Amino acid sequence: MIRATIGILASSAGGFDADAQAFFDRVDTAGGTLSATEKEAVNQLVLDMKSDGIWSSMKAIYPMVGASAAACAQNLKSSSFTGSFSSGWAFASTGVKPNGTSAYMDTTLLSNDFTDDKGGFTCYTRTTDTSGLALEYGVISGGWILSWMSEVRFGVAGNTYGSYSDITSSYLGSIVNQRSSSTEIKINYDGGSEVESLNFRSMGSLSVYLGAWQYSGGAQYFGKREIAFFAKHDYLDDTDSQNFIDSIQAFQTTLSRNV
Repeated sequence: MIRATIGILASSAGGFDADAQAFFDRVDTAGGTLSATEKEAVNQLVLDMKSDGIWSSMKAIYPMVGASAAACAQNLKSSSFTGSFSSGWAFASTGVKPNGTSAYMDTTLLSNDFTDDKGGFTCYTRTTDTSGLALEYGVISGGWILSWMSEVRFGVAGNTYGSYSDITSSYLGSIVNQRSSSTEIKINYDGGSEVESLNFRSMGSLSVYLGAWQYSGGAQYFGKREIAFFAKHDYLDDTDSQNFIDSIQAFQTTLSRNV
């Protein structure tokens, strides 16, 4: 489905959605600022997600607007899970970019906090850098491994590092990366999906880092690519995943930072 709102600002004559306005207030309180276009884009994103029935599935949403740590650390879904950026990030109107050596954001989102142990993360990446073992996000804790690698394959959740699979797709844009059952991981991207069978151990409870893995309380394998959206959510089926991807793409297009 192609959003009718792509590239078109929604009318706010009747005021912003209450959840969008609460996000704007949190950004202001934290010392950040948003442009009128950014507010309109965020508001329409919220409206689209609610219309599609996926807003309730979200644990946290980081739209990466405002070009500052104060603004980008805020969670659109609620006042919980405010991120914390280390040094080494570059903030721009197009998103956030780690330096590849020390930068990470502690989301405080626990790796095992999903309804029925199913769910995952969605990340929108704008730039390509396949050098080294650079990661968009991840955690290793008690057998639960979840991250998105930027070499030749996407990361999945499993027992060991060796559980990574050669799931292929474009690295740019939105990737919905989920545990769909106790034996299966599913990757959705614009127009398609791929499945990998795995056997899982029990999930651990470390906080997920953006821009790196968290492992034993420290950051490892730092990322290098610009990120323009990040979310944690309960399981989304194929229809919900594609609707989510469409909504994010419309959001990015309105901000003139789509890929």
